[in-house]
Amino acid sequence: MINKFSSLTAVRIFAAALALPPPVLSYAEPVSVTNSTVETITVGGLAKKKLTPDRALFTVSVETSAQTVREAVQQNNEKTEQVIAALKKAGASEQEIQTSNFSIFPQQEFTENRRPRVFGYQVNNSLTVTRATVNDAGKLLQAAVDAGANQAGGLSLVVSDPSRGREEGLQRAFQDAKAKAETLAKAAGRSVGRALSISEGITVAPPSPLLGHTMALSQAKVAEVPVSLGTEEISFAVSVTFELR
Repeated sequence: MINKFSSLTAVRIFAAALALPPPVLSYAEPVSVTNSTVETITVGGLAKKKLTPDRALFTVSVETSAQTVREAVQQNNEKTEQVIAALKKAGASEQEIQTSNFSIFPQQEFTENRRPRVFGYQVNNSLTVTRATVNDAGKLLQAAVDAGANQAGGLSLVVSDPSRGREEGLQRAFQDAKAKAETLAKAAGRSVGRALSISEGITVAPPSPLLGHTMALSQAKVAEVPVSLGTEEISFAVSVTFELR
């Protein structure tokens, strides 16, 4: 026999339970606390490295004058061809000899209250020689002079690849920056932590001109134009930001 009272009560209790609001579940989210303020110190580092030049550049010119343009150009062409032939005989290749200037100027006489009078023409033909074997610079210069070149200028001995020694230079520049940062931090009673940022500065590679101005060359023959190689100084710079503790 089914107990109607018990069944009815159970149904009512179940219905009441359904009518109740659902239980509220609470939980705690994990909280991470970080220090967003990091004190830093930024310093620059510099290192210099001396490299031996491995390329020579110089310019020689033939300058001629005559009463007519035709005569001046013809004389200049003949002497320039002689200079080119002498350079090649001394070891320069055709690719190392380049015409860098050709000009014709009227030679004028100025008289007060009168128009300038042209009494001749001057022709200049310049050759720029680039030589990978720097020890040949003096020999090539002298060969050009002996063959008729009467002007020269811009002799430079340079480092063709400034990246030579770059790795060592940058490492030394960084160490220089770190040493500066440590000195400054110690003076303030602090210490230096890790490097937060590093940037490379401008590298400085000054040219090494030996004949800065165009100069006239005599035709007197000597054994060889003396050229001293020396060294070229390359500078490497960095800027580093360190953590300050």
